[in-house]
Amino acid sequence: MIVLKTGDPKEIKAAMDELKEKRVTKQPLEYPSAGSTFKRPEGYFAGKLIMDAGLRGFSVGGAQISEKHCGFVINKGNATAKDVTELMDETKKIVMEKFGVALEPEVKRLGQF
Repeated sequence: MIVLKTGDPKEIKAAMDELKEKRVTKQPLEYPSAGSTFKRPEGYFAGKLIMDAGLRGFSVGGAQISEKHCGFVINKGNATAKDVTELMDETKKIVMEKFGVALEPEVKRLGQF
């Protein structure tokens, strides 16, 4: 259920602009991606685990762990579904080996892989 309340339009606009600025500065919106790639494991942040595993910028083919936010897999150019899948699988494997935490995909895969 959504509950709305009245407010000062200028304050609402300022809050919206602030949230947008945070998103633009912290997420790799300049590249194609499916958004946040992995769900947040309980007690952790997927992007921080990936970063701490040394995977910032790690790539397979045209798919890459974003250097701006490690929770995103981006298409740096001509990435295939196979590239993305292999990158995600390798990322999950390395994070499990280093930290014992299982990453679960947040993105939905369609078709056969």
